[in-house]
Amino acid sequence: MSETIDPDKDSHNLPELPEIAPVVTEGESPGLTGRVKTWLIGKRRDLADESIFTHVSLVAFLAWVGLGADGLSSSCYGPSEAFQHLGEHGYLAIFLALSTIGTVFIISSCYSHIIEEFPSGGGGYLVASKLLGKHVGVISGCALLVDYVLTVTTSIAASGDAIFGLLGADFSLFGAGPENVQKTKVLFESAAIVLLIILNLRGVKESVKALLPIFLLFLVTHVILIGGAILLHIGNAGHIVHTISGQLTDALHQPDFGFVGMISVFLFAYSYGAGTYTGIEAVSNSMPVMREPRVRTAKRTMRYMAYSLALTAGGLMVAYSLLNIPHVEDKTMNQTLAESFMRDVGLGGSGLGGAFILITMICEGALLFVAAQAGFIDGPRVMANMAQDSWAPHWFASLSERLASQNGILLMGLSALAALWYTGGAVTTLVIMYSINVFITFSLSMIGMCKHWLHERKENNPLWRRRLALFAVGGALCLGILSVNIYEKFWVGGWITLAVTAVCVTISFLIHAYYRQVVGKLKRLDDTLGLIDAPGEPNDAEPVANQPTAAILVGGYSGLGVHTLLNAVRFAPNHFKNVIFLSVGVVDSGNFKGAGAVDDLQQHTEQTLGKYVDLARRLGFPSTSLMSIGTDAVEQLEILCREANQKFPKSILFAGQLVFQKDTWYQRFLHNQTAHSLQRRLQWSGIPMVILPTRVREHSEPKTFREKLTRLGDIVRGLFRA
Repeated sequence: MSETIDPDKDSHNLPELPEIAPVVTEGESPGLTGRVKTWLIGKRRDLADESIFTHVSLVAFLAWVGLGADGLSSSCYGPSEAFQHLGEHGYLAIFLALSTIGTVFIISSCYSHIIEEFPSGGGGYLVASKLLGKHVGVISGCALLVDYVLTVTTSIAASGDAIFGLLGADFSLFGAGPENVQKTKVLFESAAIVLLIILNLRGVKESVKALLPIFLLFLVTHVILIGGAILLHIGNAGHIVHTISGQLTDALHQPDFGFVGMISVFLFAYSYGAGTYTGIEAVSNSMPVMREPRVRTAKRTMRYMAYSLALTAGGLMVAYSLLNIPHVEDKTMNQTLAESFMRDVGLGGSGLGGAFILITMICEGALLFVAAQAGFIDGPRVMANMAQDSWAPHWFASLSERLASQNGILLMGLSALAALWYTGGAVTTLVIMYSINVFITFSLSMIGMCKHWLHERKENNPLWRRRLALFAVGGALCLGILSVNIYEKFWVGGWITLAVTAVCVTISFLIHAYYRQVVGKLKRLDDTLGLIDAPGEPNDAEPVANQPTAAILVGGYSGLGVHTLLNAVRFAPNHFKNVIFLSVGVVDSGNFKGAGAVDDLQQHTEQTLGKYVDLARRLGFPSTSLMSIGTDAVEQLEILCREANQKFPKSILFAGQLVFQKDTWYQRFLHNQTAHSLQRRLQWSGIPMVILPTRVREHSEPKTFREKLTRLGDIVRGLFRA
């Protein structure tokens, strides 16, 4: 007699499937890779912690350490490069020092006012984008990105020079010879960049605190060095002034030199010292990491930076001149200065003098290491801002579980390594390449602010005259320095920086044109489905747990999400009795800008889900939603999918995915693969998931030469369309 099979039973007398691999469940202990990752970069941040922003933000003093180290450390190579290029005209050093101090204060004052006008941050990229247009903004942004890569490389290379100068010219891991010494130095510098990558993946505040003692010790040793050099000669001030005056007079009366020759030498040396001013803009780029009240914190940080950089850079030039410091091969000028100073105070051969030189140079090398922080703090933020505006791949705006811009940090680090190996760690070559781009950004920012204050004149703002005058002076100064830098340095390596920047700008335009093209194609979907309104009264019944359920993964309320909902219903007609929506509010650099950022994001996500639930109910389905907040969309969605599967065991997950008519590598690069990554994870848990395509039709491929030429013209016009 045959057994009757009840079709309503869950089990249809089918044999149990053997478990080939254990199902991964939430809460399992992490594997070796996870434990190593936690040890290196720390545990994840708890977004439910209301004080989370205080753990990732900086007070003015710590911001000065993390961001001001870039400017302050440039005094380790900027003043020496400028002084060396005075050659036999060392009497111009005092004027060079005064010009440096004045330049620092003018640019710092301008950026303090930029902070007031743009308190949300963004620096030169945002200023140029808002005031001069988005296309000018992307030029400023790309210039900053290249500059921050060179900030890391130059700082680390100069740090290597300082440390290896102490170790001696013959220190090598690969045997004797200058080439092997250089290989050893580059190897150690590469390891330093890798270490900084790891520190910054842990988070901004942690990386700054770890480097605080180095910063303070540098200040103490260099105050002693500069102050001591000046005090040694303060009694001869009159004689020094008389000597400089005589040398100036003699130089002016030389027929083959004169005033024109003197100005040429001065500007040539001044251009080589332009690296001194890099880093001043760092605060305006890093407003999101400033402790509230942000503007006040940032302006205080700017004051700390301006005074410390101006006095250190200007003071070192004066000290070089007073002690007649020559350039010595395989030694930095600051090491030669420290040795000369110890001899002059009678401690040249003593243990105390040797200890001071050792501590000074170790601190100098270590501070240069700290200075690379600015590239890792600000570079990823500029990249994230550009990603938010679709000038860079969108995934550069993502944050890690430690709330660090990990993709940008990795890009900065790898690019810095490439620059280091390309130049062989040669500081002179890097300094030539280094300072051009920052003055592109400075100049565009000043011009933009001049335009802003001219507009404020029409609004009868009482400050417009003073602010316009300040930014006009700052703009003229920055444009002058930029012009001299390009003229003096173009054929000796400056062209490389400009070429790399031009390539970055071109790539950004291409990325933006591609995203705009995709958005334009999806706009028809939004226009058709985004405002769809189902007739009739909504079904307000609660979903029944043991009924067939369509679980829809959605983002913002758009035609794409509605398209996925309708496709899921059509996937199995008359099968689903419930519809639930799952969404993750992703914390990224665009929305994590304050203590209330997580609450705002949660409220926005709830409102979005409410629209989807209302639509499903109007279509006649009992509906509800599940949500979470996190930095990793795939990880959080996996947790939500498991929760949905437990509450609704007969559910099938549906996710929408853009599918292009012709699959290309750049489409895979520019679009996240969230749906496919999630599907692979859920397969191990036995949770069914269906990816529903949203087709994006491409234009037909041009065949004739004329068609290809026409297509190229369309692309070029699209790149520069406002």
